[in-house]
Amino acid sequence: MRVLIVEDEHKIANALKRALEQESYAVDVSYDGDDGYAMATTEPYDVAIIDRMLPGEYDGIDIISAMREAKIHTPVLLLTALGSVSDKTKGLDSGADDYMVKPFALEELLARVRALLRRPQEAQGTVLQVGDLSLDTVSFAVQRAGQDITLTSKEFGLLEYLMRNQDRPLSKDNIIAHVWDYDADVLPNTVEVYIKYLRNKIDSPFDKPLIHTVRGFGYKLQA
Repeated sequence: MRVLIVEDEHKIANALKRALEQESYAVDVSYDGDDGYAMATTEPYDVAIIDRMLPGEYDGIDIISAMREAKIHTPVLLLTALGSVSDKTKGLDSGADDYMVKPFALEELLARVRALLRRPQEAQGTVLQVGDLSLDTVSFAVQRAGQDITLTSKEFGLLEYLMRNQDRPLSKDNIIAHVWDYDADVLPNTVEVYIKYLRNKIDSPFDKPLIHTVRGFGYKLQA
């Protein structure tokens, strides 16, 4: 999953980036409102974490409002140093899905991000299931037919994205946009390499393949 952080306090932004990357997310960071606005309205993200007060022409409320006006439905967690009811109400009314008041516990923020990711597919909960393959988004446990499978961070991120979009063909460009961060030097054949890694771990040892090539387009996960 790909996350955008728009936060002008570098220490907070960088701490969030490290924590999210440890949870296997691809993370982009912007330190001002104008750059954050451009990224939030032009790049595909699964979750955005946006500070309320930002330097530049656009503050957090402006960015969220612009996203919603552009029909961008990316879940947004609004960070604010202003804890009044009116400030929280303004943030939610602008289109934010959740908010947290600074200072906050990092563990709670990560839990809020996981909750926002689950909202479009609430029935899936924390465990994704496709056939006899399961992936726990909290414990990072992956199993097929009861056998534990060990994945690298990027393999886990790729598999999670495929499982969240099971039965849907996904192009290489789409996969790159959601699994790798903006600054990553990724080519289409990089996706092929990681698909091969996954197939060796979740398909080759078993009778029925789950990862299917969609000729001329990309890949899909299907039981």
